[in-house]
Amino acid sequence: MADEIFKRSVRIARPAAEVFAWHERPGAFARLCPPWERVELTRHVGGIRDGARVSLRTKAGPIWLKWEIEHRDYIEGRQFRDVLLSGPFAKWEHLHRIDPEGEHACVLTDEIHYRLPLGWLGRLGGAAFTRAQLNRMFEYRHAVTKADLEMGASGPAKCVLVSGGSGLVGRALQGFLETQGCTVRSLVRRPARGESEFQWDPSAGTIDGRALAGVDAVILLGGENVAGGRWTTVRKAAIRSSRVDGARTLAKAIAARPTGERPEVLVSAAAVGFYGSQGDSVLGEDAGLGGGFLAEVCAAWEGELAAIESLGVRTVALRTGVVLSPAGGALAKMLPAFLVGAGGRLATGRQWMSWITPDDLCALYLRAVLDPTWRGAFNAVAPEPVTNAEFTATLGRVLRRPAILPVPAAALKLIFGEMAEETLLASTRAVPVRAAQAGFTWRHAGLESALRHVLGRKG
Repeated sequence: MADEIFKRSVRIARPAAEVFAWHERPGAFARLCPPWERVELTRHVGGIRDGARVSLRTKAGPIWLKWEIEHRDYIEGRQFRDVLLSGPFAKWEHLHRIDPEGEHACVLTDEIHYRLPLGWLGRLGGAAFTRAQLNRMFEYRHAVTKADLEMGASGPAKCVLVSGGSGLVGRALQGFLETQGCTVRSLVRRPARGESEFQWDPSAGTIDGRALAGVDAVILLGGENVAGGRWTTVRKAAIRSSRVDGARTLAKAIAARPTGERPEVLVSAAAVGFYGSQGDSVLGEDAGLGGGFLAEVCAAWEGELAAIESLGVRTVALRTGVVLSPAGGALAKMLPAFLVGAGGRLATGRQWMSWITPDDLCALYLRAVLDPTWRGAFNAVAPEPVTNAEFTATLGRVLRRPAILPVPAAALKLIFGEMAEETLLASTRAVPVRAAQAGFTWRHAGLESALRHVLGRKG
């Protein structure tokens, strides 16, 4: 039976050698995995050179499928091939080729020769679906690769220590930083595995003393999930302490290091919850502190950065809105209802939502690390906030589903209590004034293009 052939190319305005080097870096695999796909890398030995092996598994419905892949036909600066040794396809050979187009540009081509299992029966039942999924996947992959390489980040490669790396933002950020040439270390609460992990316990104020050695930048993520359930007294204490204790522990560890061996910068996650619920007011970084529990937590969280700043370390707080990803967070929780046509606005739908894609959030973190003029609070949101009614209508349109079943405010308050008041029903119209003034360029400034990108849905 003849092979099926899939081929797609993209022009990238960067030298071929640079594009090839991007693919050789540790984070490339993570960057190229679409967020709507469940993919787990279980083993990767040898990079992309001949004989290197990759073991992974992908989820199709309720079933996990195992893949064993070997890299072959490596030509430095030009190509490499992935060959399936065992897995869900009868054949799968994926050639990655990079052809120079002058000195400053190249064409990246992905060419896959494959055969579906079960012979003619598999082809009859799965050929159209497989091609559609490949088109969907490689449209995303090429968009990410092109944008990452053309973004124009500058400066020497940094050694970056990241806490909260297992979360939604942390997973995306690690791959992004690695493909940008950074060396990434992780702070973990469990026992450390390997040379790039270091154990810490923020609640006890302890950290492995080796974690900060040679580190240029620290990125502080993580914290108890704000939207994980009703806010009991115990849960509220955990939400607050999980954020404040991490900053205090790092401040203590940085202070213990000689002045010339301290990180240059610490970038901390923060939240637009700092502003509370302020109706239709447009909120730049100079807007005042709002009311409520979340605002109090955000103020305490950011307040801890002053101690780190006093140690001669530049600090940046990225006040983040809703991070749009089907891999986790608010969007992932909304998708099941919307996919079956049971989605709709929350309460009146007039409350404002500030949002951002993982790609733009990662780029903001990198800019905060590299740009010495960035200091203080920045709103890490897209420039076009929307009301909840606009958000749900746009999501329904992207998914080609109705979005006409509103959820009454009374029901949300009954189920979630205070958490509903300050998250689901709060109106926070935050805009990124300082990042825009600094010349930051968003990949996804409009909501519909952002949702189509992260969900892999064409217009």
